[in-house]
Amino acid sequence: MNKQQLASKIWESANNMRSKIEANEYKDYILGFIFYKYLSDKEVRYVRELGGTDDDIRSLSEDKTDMVADIQRHIGYFISYENLFSTWLELGKDFDVSHVRDALSAFSRLIGAKHKKLFDRIFHTLDTGLSKLGDTATSQSKAISSLIHLIKDIPMDGKQDYDVLGFIYEYLIGQFAANAGKKAGEFYTPHEVSLLMSEIVADHLKDRDQIDIYDSTSGSGSLLINIGRSAAKHISDPNKIKYFAQEWKENTFNLTRMNLVMRGILPDNIVARIGDTLDDDWPFFEDSDPTGTYQALYLDAVVSNPPYSQNWDPANRDSDPRYSDFGVAPKTKADFAFLLHDLYHLKPDGIMTIVLPHGVLFRGGQEAIIRQRLIEKNHIDAILGLPANVFFGTGIPTIIMVLKKKRNTSDVLIVDASKGFLKVGKSNQLRASDIKRIVDTVVERATQEKFSRVVTLDEIRANDYNLNIPRYVDSSEAAEMWDLYAMMQGGIPRNEINAFGDLWECFPSLKAQLFTDPDLAYSTLRTSDAEEVIQSNQDVKDWKNDFSSAFADFPGFLFHELIDQWNVVKINREETELANAIFDRLRGVALIDKYVAYQEFRDQWGGIAGDLEVLQTEGFESTTIVDPNMITKKKSGKEVEVQDGWIGRVLPFDLVQSTLLIEQSSALHQLENRLADILSEYEEILDALPQEDKDSEILNAANDAFAKPEVLKWIKASYGSVDKAKLEVTASDEDMLLRSLLRVHELSLEEKALKARIKKDAAYLEALTKETIEGLDDDQVRDLLGKKWITPLMSALHTLPDA
Repeated sequence: MNKQQLASKIWESANNMRSKIEANEYKDYILGFIFYKYLSDKEVRYVRELGGTDDDIRSLSEDKTDMVADIQRHIGYFISYENLFSTWLELGKDFDVSHVRDALSAFSRLIGAKHKKLFDRIFHTLDTGLSKLGDTATSQSKAISSLIHLIKDIPMDGKQDYDVLGFIYEYLIGQFAANAGKKAGEFYTPHEVSLLMSEIVADHLKDRDQIDIYDSTSGSGSLLINIGRSAAKHISDPNKIKYFAQEWKENTFNLTRMNLVMRGILPDNIVARIGDTLDDDWPFFEDSDPTGTYQALYLDAVVSNPPYSQNWDPANRDSDPRYSDFGVAPKTKADFAFLLHDLYHLKPDGIMTIVLPHGVLFRGGQEAIIRQRLIEKNHIDAILGLPANVFFGTGIPTIIMVLKKKRNTSDVLIVDASKGFLKVGKSNQLRASDIKRIVDTVVERATQEKFSRVVTLDEIRANDYNLNIPRYVDSSEAAEMWDLYAMMQGGIPRNEINAFGDLWECFPSLKAQLFTDPDLAYSTLRTSDAEEVIQSNQDVKDWKNDFSSAFADFPGFLFHELIDQWNVVKINREETELANAIFDRLRGVALIDKYVAYQEFRDQWGGIAGDLEVLQTEGFESTTIVDPNMITKKKSGKEVEVQDGWIGRVLPFDLVQSTLLIEQSSALHQLENRLADILSEYEEILDALPQEDKDSEILNAANDAFAKPEVLKWIKASYGSVDKAKLEVTASDEDMLLRSLLRVHELSLEEKALKARIKKDAAYLEALTKETIEGLDDDQVRDLLGKKWITPLMSALHTLPDA
């Protein structure tokens, strides 16, 4: 299964296993065990890379001081053989919660001196919470055993950016956040918001060789990681990115460290601190010599999603260098305290992004003074209004504020992005196209009607430094107007026709072909088939041809980029390259919204990128691998995995069948279609029966379908046999019930035979498809990859003109 399927399976099982434990707590257990497995597997891999054998792994013991020192020096810790995750699995029924307690205690004792800060107490939340997994040692052991067997198949190698582990970890954090209610905000920034902030930051830093980034309220660390990933698209060596994180809750601080370590970030590039961001400014010193080792912390990028309008203690803060130039935030709303803390730690040429409630834009009192000073000192670069309900646990509307220490302009870009989102359950979610539109607007500082505007300092002063978005960007929809004359007398009002001015400008001859007297106050349609007139209009045809011409070379371009160069394509960077290629082709085509086209591309890109990860990790031969299709079924009250056929690791069975096994596939589809026709005919016969016949014993308990065995019994009871009944119905054309039931009986016999045939043919086709995939040559694979990746994307793009 791919990483999405594996992550979904783990989440579903974990959510069922947690029983009455709150999602916010249970995440600490499963994520803690995943991290322990990662560390354990990493040590085993290190030993094997040195040429170690199974015997060498079994000999891992803290008694061997030279071995312990070597492993600590290279990976930062040591785990003996009896405490390895794999050893826990080998214990089977002998596994006990005491094995975990002993292992976690030993881990704390055997951290290397150089990495003591990074790993110290990292399992404290897990260790102290084990008792919550059951009332007795036996029940705790059972719960832990189920957990470790659930996660045992997560790959931990991370080679070639095949970040299955990171994906699953992030997925689980997101799912736990969605189920944690208000507490979700303590540890999680939704991925889409995180990505938006990351892309803005990464563009500002794109020309730098080395980057330091800092999250002052780091939560799970996901925001830092996303910024690192975005920045890595522009930097030659991802190890030139250093991550600074600060978090005041220990369990969340542990999540930060685990998440950063598991992404393959060098330990020396992780500087994490537990502490209250507001009460204790980052003390970058050694505990043994605070004065002599102190150094200020200034960074290329600072990001945060702090708790909104939190209480804090502002007493005696006037002299704090973070606040002295701007003022102190009120004690009931610490929003500006977090902002000023972040700004203080920014380099002169750095950038910061922070999520805040809308109130910081217009509230009075001390906040108004701080806001005015930020504006006059020219630190506010952009304000981005987000949709409501994009964060877990709160529905309030929020903003992202972008700030810089030094800017070459005094205006402020204000963006109202509150209308662009996808409704997902009770939440709103930024789409890829929404993120792209916002980021491009920020980078280009573009003014767009009802979306964004660059506002001068003088205008902000005239508004008394109130930055409330609707004062500057009106994104409201025009009120719907009703033309009473047109409703009563008929006709199409001229203003309604003129509302489509961009169409008439692009298609000059179309308006006159569609409407009589379109320039008069009221007009009528010239035709009863507007669709035909539009599609046959020469201007429309020319415009469609322009679109087709713009993308004529795109399939070949995609084939070269993705399939010819599958082994060298930089997946993260390629997404940007392909998006730019689409935008370039649309530059000369009117009417098409390039961000709608971008969304079509991104809807396809996730699958393409996932396949490329598999190819680059496992080689091109992975395209001809077929895996057992494992599903979960309940057996004896327990959920067990069973095989349900086969599935291509990269190439879908249905694609191969529709391309290389057309004859066999079509024959099976014909049988399936005939079966569907039979089921429809049953319904038609039932609908045609008089009501009095629908209450008889020939129907099921719900009286909405025929009970086929009962139909046969009825015929035999009434006429002796089916043959005699057929003779009877021939002599009596008016016996509708008998005629109907005989037809039902005929259909039931055909249905039974069809189902047997379909089952047999489907099994044959599945076996043939498996054999076909395993025997594909490289040219056939390349052709199939083109049909899987490129054909759907081109089909989606070519729907845009008609839309």
